[in-house]
Amino acid sequence: MNPVKLDCALVVVDVQYDFMPGGSLAVPQGDKVVDVIKSIRDAFRVVVFTQDWHPKDHSSFKKNGGIWPTHCVQNTSGAEIDRALLRKGDTVVKKGQDPAVDSYSGFWDNEHRYKTELDDFLKSKKILTIYLAGLATDYCVKFTALDAVDAGCSVFLVADACQGVEVQRGDIARALEEMKQKGVEKINSADCLK
Repeated sequence: MNPVKLDCALVVVDVQYDFMPGGSLAVPQGDKVVDVIKSIRDAFRVVVFTQDWHPKDHSSFKKNGGIWPTHCVQNTSGAEIDRALLRKGDTVVKKGQDPAVDSYSGFWDNEHRYKTELDDFLKSKKILTIYLAGLATDYCVKFTALDAVDAGCSVFLVADACQGVEVQRGDIARALEEMKQKGVEKINSADCLK
């Protein structure tokens, strides 16, 4: 396995138990990404995880008038990142902590009022290119990709290391097209190992 250039990072989006089969907001076949991500993560010098980290009174929850089932509540097992992926020394960027606004992107909340630490972290490591994997293609992965481009990064979507939720038919295809139009390049995990 040849390591990827030193100015790259693998950003793993929200691979948490509540988004896995059996979780409160399960992405269909969301667990399929785990082995793919495991197969490529050692090709990267820097691996960063984003983590939905909601207070229990978060406005996105149906019980609070939002659209999603309660999920990824702080300090619950459902909010944990898959243990098969997270290693000592990995960086975790928490998002969605403001009860009043959701945060799909790993960079910003949905209102673009509050920035996470992700952009500053990548800049501190002089990372110019990110490879994106995780859940879900048509929500948190998509918005992380779009914001990464806006932050000046070159972005590669590792398509077989992502799964979508497809709330509406065609959501995944539309998300892929939107990312493509913004300059995100779609690749497969084998491309990370070249």
